[in-house]
Amino acid sequence: MASTDASAGTWTGSIHPGRFESWDSECLEDVGNFTDSEDTLELRLPRELVALLAEGTADGSSIGREGGAGFAGTRTGARAQGDTPGWRTEAVDDLLDHVSGWGPTATPVGSFQLVPVQIERDLPLVHRWMNDPPVAAFWQLAGPPSATESHLRAQLAGDGRSVPCLGVLEGTPMSYWEIYRADLDPLAPHYPARPHDTGIHLLVGDAAHRGRGLGSALLRAVADQILDRRPACTRVVAEPDLHNTPSVAAFLSAGFRFTAEVELPGKRAALMIRDRVLRHLM
Repeated sequence: MASTDASAGTWTGSIHPGRFESWDSECLEDVGNFTDSEDTLELRLPRELVALLAEGTADGSSIGREGGAGFAGTRTGARAQGDTPGWRTEAVDDLLDHVSGWGPTATPVGSFQLVPVQIERDLPLVHRWMNDPPVAAFWQLAGPPSATESHLRAQLAGDGRSVPCLGVLEGTPMSYWEIYRADLDPLAPHYPARPHDTGIHLLVGDAAHRGRGLGSALLRAVADQILDRRPACTRVVAEPDLHNTPSVAAFLSAGFRFTAEVELPGKRAALMIRDRVLRHLM
């Protein structure tokens, strides 16, 4: 769940029927001449989500957070070549093309890597971040360590549609991320979801890392990494709280576009989308 230059250090989201700025790759024969238009796509939920909803197993962990998601199917594995020294990742069988193996990426602010959470190692740090008042205002996970642990374990016990990670910048863990399958999330019925849409929740941990442009730079880098590592994904989405102005601004600076307001349980969100077809233009 996310904060870029935000004093709050977190992000959230929500949708209401209205205008969507829809730019579909199949319609962008000339990206230089696209204009705002009504989104006339018929909403077709992925078959995986329909089946999950029928079974009553849809995971709602990402709704109402300033970033959020779930994680599953982990097994201990050897450290992938190129991993940040001192931060062993786990081999992951999931629905997100093995986030644990994505490795470090170069950003304008330094080498950055998403490292899947390990509760025994990371709970104290994530718990401290969740109890920072600006973060707690949007993530709503303040309280004893058991509250944070319950949130993390719910993701780790899932089926791989969401992966909670530490963001490690130049060897220092400084942010918490959830990378999730938006098309398999409770968010999906609230917008014209496409198969393999991938969502981001983010919070920047310590206040010292906020207000420096880190959030925007890292959001852009992670969105690019998702598009590079997940060829079936055509869009990266996010749903920060509409009232979290710094968070919305950070997504805009990172190349996302605002498409709609969304009414979600616990918040009214700004639906933000970064399109593969526009990634080099925004």
